[in-house]
Amino acid sequence: MSQKKYKNIIIENVLIEDYAAEGKSIAKINDLVYFIDNAVPGDVADIRIQRKKRNFAEATAVKFHKFSEFRTEAFCKHFGTCGGCKWQNLELSKQLYFKQKQVVDNIERIGKVKDFEVLTIALSPESKFYRNKLEYTFTNRRWFTNEEMHTENRNENGLGFHMPGMFDRVLDIQNCYLQPEPSNSIRLAIRDFAFENNYTFYSPREHTGLLRNLIIRTTSVGETMVLFSFSENNVEMIEMMLNYVSEKFPEITSLLYAINPQVNDSLYNYTEIITYKGNSHIIEKLGDLKFRIGPKSFFQTNTNQAFEMYKAVLEFAGLSGSEIVYDLYTGTGTIANFIASNAKKVVGIEYVDEAVKDAEINSELNSITNCTFLSGDMKDILTEDIFNIHGNPDVIITDPPRAGMHKDVIDVILKSNAKKIVYVSCNPATQARDIELLGVRYKLIKIQPIDMFPHTHHVENIAFLEIFD
Repeated sequence: MSQKKYKNIIIENVLIEDYAAEGKSIAKINDLVYFIDNAVPGDVADIRIQRKKRNFAEATAVKFHKFSEFRTEAFCKHFGTCGGCKWQNLELSKQLYFKQKQVVDNIERIGKVKDFEVLTIALSPESKFYRNKLEYTFTNRRWFTNEEMHTENRNENGLGFHMPGMFDRVLDIQNCYLQPEPSNSIRLAIRDFAFENNYTFYSPREHTGLLRNLIIRTTSVGETMVLFSFSENNVEMIEMMLNYVSEKFPEITSLLYAINPQVNDSLYNYTEIITYKGNSHIIEKLGDLKFRIGPKSFFQTNTNQAFEMYKAVLEFAGLSGSEIVYDLYTGTGTIANFIASNAKKVVGIEYVDEAVKDAEINSELNSITNCTFLSGDMKDILTEDIFNIHGNPDVIITDPPRAGMHKDVIDVILKSNAKKIVYVSCNPATQARDIELLGVRYKLIKIQPIDMFPHTHHVENIAFLEIFD
């Protein structure tokens, strides 16, 4: 049967059994695995096939005969439309269960490791308003809900999040439970001011419209950064918007803007970020340490849970004060500076030059003198020669991007003779792949899953490996 014939076939009374990667539910029918949207394990539902391959199929739940006992009522009005927080309808305890299960399954199946200790997943201190950064998009072609489709005089403009899989459609967000105030108030005030003063909203198809992107960052010590991206340098309209925001929200400590006429929205495309009022950065604290966060800086988006994660990293590393530690993919040096007082020397390596500059500033802010930061592609910087210059590592801490570590990096780690590896990951699948490659010299001892993003399927994991005797 062709793909066209498979599509939209309904299968009735299907028991949803489990969760898979990317937060999709799983059902098995006649030995074929179905990945299903809009369902919770324990549901019994009719499903509509969207796509069928040789080894799996994709489907959507369209009618429910029985709801799972693990279901709970979603708290956000945008649930089911917005692409975020897709696990709101699943009990928090079950979210934790499936996240931990995902990590263990990946390590056992992909990493081919069975004998290791699994510490109970670390619960986030907050399940709402836990993010310190959100990025919004202005649009002249917003997504309309079914209810809005039947209203007259609909405003095509909006400010919110991209619809899943759609580069040109944005859901106008009324209230978001991810970031604490003043985030919602700032976003709504900016949107309404733009409506009232006839600002043009960006079109990703025509590449027209003045208002393009908005980033809001907050810190636990009360600092707030607001960064606008405009598509052109319309001085009068830009200043009118910035003056309004500055006057209405005096709590903003860093008000910035950039002109981005390019097709790509990436922050790194901005040739210059201009400080309109306040500082060019904000300050965050983790314990007794201060961290400077610039507009392009990476910083873990759940501050309180990041603090717990870094404490776990330090505990796994088991430092006595005499060790040389290499912190790979150091970013703005958060981990490197966090552990520095417990080590003899820390060498941080990072690809982004600006992040390395922030890492060095963060060392200065905290009077840390035993950290050295190097910039460049990891596979080019981390060579055996670097050990001759900075010393052989006793401990390696690595926190790579979702793609995991390059094989050349793993090869150098294998030759380093580091006694311990602490591997932090936001992608258990690529972490498990790398653990298998490291397995020729290192044994996985234990893991610590971390719930960094409640109500989503995303999970962080810390793995601790020791060199063979």
